[in-house]
Amino acid sequence: MSLNADSANVAFTFKGGMLPMTVMELTSADPEHIRRQLAGKLSQSPAFFQHTPVVLSVEKLDEPHLALERICAVCRDHKLLPVAVRGGSEPVRQSAWALGLGWFAPVEESRARTLESVSRTPEPAGDEASSVSAAAPGEVDRRAATRLFRGTVRSGQQVSASDGDLIVIGAVNAGAEVLAAGSIHVYGALRGRALAGIHGNTHAGIYCRELEAELLSVAGNYKRMEDIDSQLLGCAAEVHFTKEQLEIKPLG
Repeated sequence: MSLNADSANVAFTFKGGMLPMTVMELTSADPEHIRRQLAGKLSQSPAFFQHTPVVLSVEKLDEPHLALERICAVCRDHKLLPVAVRGGSEPVRQSAWALGLGWFAPVEESRARTLESVSRTPEPAGDEASSVSAAAPGEVDRRAATRLFRGTVRSGQQVSASDGDLIVIGAVNAGAEVLAAGSIHVYGALRGRALAGIHGNTHAGIYCRELEAELLSVAGNYKRMEDIDSQLLGCAAEVHFTKEQLEIKPLG
């Protein structure tokens, strides 16, 4: 049988990837308490609650027999779609599987502390600066934690820096996605999705010369375009996680 014939018989392939995912960190196991808070959130930001997939984090709960099915029902009533559970005891894991949800091991505390203490990579001085900008057009420089992408990130394309900052010398088009463990710097228009601090680094930031983003995220905290102050759209801006929320302000 020819190679082309073999390829035609392949029904699927497995591929690794980093997908943007909202983590709903539960600090209460009471479904009605959760319902009341979700109702308030829905009135504040209805555009966010449009069948958004979420991971339910139960790491802060000490509930061996969590009412997981009721909590999932509350989420679905508010147009959130639970897809997995993170943390919890063995009964919680078994309940997740029984409900058709995935299960993730809890984040290691030591790893979380390490990520929170990550400082920004210092800018190289003098001749060292040339080593950062050695990537060819449309390619990512993988020789250092800070990764450089030259060119336009086009719709449907994803560029990521899983170990550090990401610098894009160009625009990020609508429908494109840029992700980084650290901060994201876009020397052009940011019209797609930008997710900084994807491993939980709350000190990460997003910087761009023209803000038109479909979605902004720092350490899993999101804002969509409709939630951004219209006066900031089209302007140079920076985004940080401050006082338990995203702060977007002019880049000064």
